[in-house]
Amino acid sequence: MNINKNYLNLESSYLFSTIAKKVNEFKSANPNKEIIRLGIGDVTLPLPKVAISAMHAAVDDQAKKETFHGYGEEQGYAFLREAIVDYYQKKGVKLDANEVFVSDGAKSDIGNILDIFDNENIVLVPNPVYPVYVDTNIMSGRKVVFMDGNESNGFLPLPDENVKADLIYICSPNNPTGAVYDRAGLEKWVEYAQKNHAIILFDSAYEAFVNDSELPTSIYEIEGAKKCAIEFCSLSKTAGFTGTRCGYTIIPFEIECEEASLNKLWVRRQTTKFNGVSYIVQRGAQAIFSDEGIAEAKENISYYMENAKILSKALDEMNIWYVGGKNSPYLWLKCPKGMKSWDFFDKILTEVCVVGTPGAGFGENGEGFFRLTAFNTHENTTKAVERLKKLKF
Repeated sequence: MNINKNYLNLESSYLFSTIAKKVNEFKSANPNKEIIRLGIGDVTLPLPKVAISAMHAAVDDQAKKETFHGYGEEQGYAFLREAIVDYYQKKGVKLDANEVFVSDGAKSDIGNILDIFDNENIVLVPNPVYPVYVDTNIMSGRKVVFMDGNESNGFLPLPDENVKADLIYICSPNNPTGAVYDRAGLEKWVEYAQKNHAIILFDSAYEAFVNDSELPTSIYEIEGAKKCAIEFCSLSKTAGFTGTRCGYTIIPFEIECEEASLNKLWVRRQTTKFNGVSYIVQRGAQAIFSDEGIAEAKENISYYMENAKILSKALDEMNIWYVGGKNSPYLWLKCPKGMKSWDFFDKILTEVCVVGTPGAGFGENGEGFFRLTAFNTHENTTKAVERLKKLKF
């Protein structure tokens, strides 16, 4: 018996597991100190009421023989897929319900989508980057090439014609940096993908946080993208489904590789390896896409974006460079005085009991930078910035 030795090429611990271990050790040694967490991107507000009501009704459905649901439809129930199609229609994007696949979250599908691609494909990912993009390809033994996100380009790298890739990961609004591509930037990536017969894997998990109407929230707002892009989205941040788990993937009929339909390949993969999201959760998700649900979700997002404003104002007052925080719940700051990311993490944890995420955990280009999130309460966010202002460098 042999193991998949590609796993031995991974970092020994997942980034957020390392952070949790450090925080728990500090807490054990300092049980009376209050720790404020601005690190992991988990929400703190309860689910929108309309989703809770819909899920309660779905539970009642499961208690009656005439409305009971067992195994669901393969790609997700039609009522949810059609609600997603209507949501995209409001963006000016026309989809077919059979181009939508309901999942238990964007993270799962971003990793699982690799099943339908050859392991010899060259993968292009931004640096810094959400760890899942890199780790899932290392697990498969693919060659990973990095695009250079840095301070000078606002952590929004554009195509390099000297670099050839088959799969391209783009996340906008970006995790971890909070930077958002404008239309011109995405047009360049679509043009590059078409020229190189590549596929863009577009992560739009934070699209609902974009409040600038000039910025695209779907890759399909760009002409030609339906022939070269797969889009992933999640209700985790949009509607607080981090503990409920629901997302979706869009694979247009127009995308083909080697004369094979990627939509059909994904149908085959999912029917073999995935049994779908529960009926109860899908009813809750459907409610989120109603007018009432969208309004309630926006209220929660506005709450988090107020936190982002509090953080942005504090960083401005401290004269610290950052991106994000305007159309994203993440702020990506430059560590003061040239500090290393993990040194800054240790400093703010031990001196003011605030937790963030070291940029070095997101790749080589993240060294010297740090991520803060807006997902805590107003009270804790305000308290955290007052503590951060007291730091001495």
